This record gives sequence, structure tokens and C-alpha cells, in this order.
Amino acid sequence: MLVLLAGIFVVHIATVIMLFVSTIANVWVVSNVGTASVGLWRNCTGGNCDAPLVYANEDALKAVQAFMILSIIFSVVSLVVFVFQLFTMEKGNRFLLSGATMLVCWLCILVGVSIYTHHYAGDKENFYSRSHHGYSFILTWICFCFSFIIGILYLVLRKK
Repeated sequence: MLVLLAGIFVVHIATVIMLFVSTIANVWVVSNVGTASVGLWRNCTGGNCDAPLVYANEDALKAVQAFMILSIIFSVVSLVVFVFQLFTMEKGNRFLLSGATMLVCWLCILVGVSIYTHHYAGDKENFYSRSHHGYSFILTWICFCFSFIIGILYLVLRKK
């Protein structure tokens, strides 16, 4: 049981770190032609990330930014609640609050990445004629899977 809790804790920390990286890095869509990429915050060309996004004032992008920030907040809160429950909760109880908070994080990731995929990951809104998804986009989907698994495990596990 201790090994399982330690493993979940490590995966949770990795998920928080990957959420930070995927939200901060400007590598959601990458051009196949040059060294250009687009993220949630800036447009990067040749390693220079000074150019603002053309669609920076769109509500869809602001919603993606907000949901990604909320997912980070809920993931960190869930981690703190889990550590708190680990040391203060009576034996036999479940980690319900940690699991519920992590599932809210999962929902925020789902909404944010779905909006981004619908509005900006397709060919119609892309700046580059040939492009592919960057590591930030892929990391976010990995965090989506991890947060769902962690949230369900928190709901099922009991403290022994």
C-alpha cells in the first residue's frame, strides 16, 4: 500500500510539472519548414519569442489559457490536500477530496485542450502551411490521462 501511494504521489508531481511546462512553453504547434512555433502566449520564430499571437484577443484562446491555469491550480491543490489527508485522516477512509479535486483538474484540462484543438490545431487557423503538434500539446494530453487515472485512484483507495 505504501508503494502504491508513493507511486501515485510521484505521478502526481510529474503531472503538475508537465502541466506547468505545457502551459508555459510556446510549442503547441510547430512549423515543419523553419524553426517557428506557436503557443498559448507567444509566436516564436527562430528562437525569438517576442511576437504576440495574431489571435491573442480571441475569446477561445483566453478560455484555453484560463482553463490551463485552473488545471494547474487544481492539480497543486489536490496534491496539497492529498498530503494533508495522508497525515491527518483516520484509517479506513478514502481520499475523496483529493480525488474530486483531481477530477476537476482533469475536467479543466479536457475543456482547455478541446477548445484549443477545435479552434487552433486544425488547418484553417494555422499560420504554417505544413505543421505538426508540438510537445506542449502532447504533454497536455498525457496530463489529461494521468490526472484522470490519479483522480480515480484517489477515489478508490482507502488509507490503511
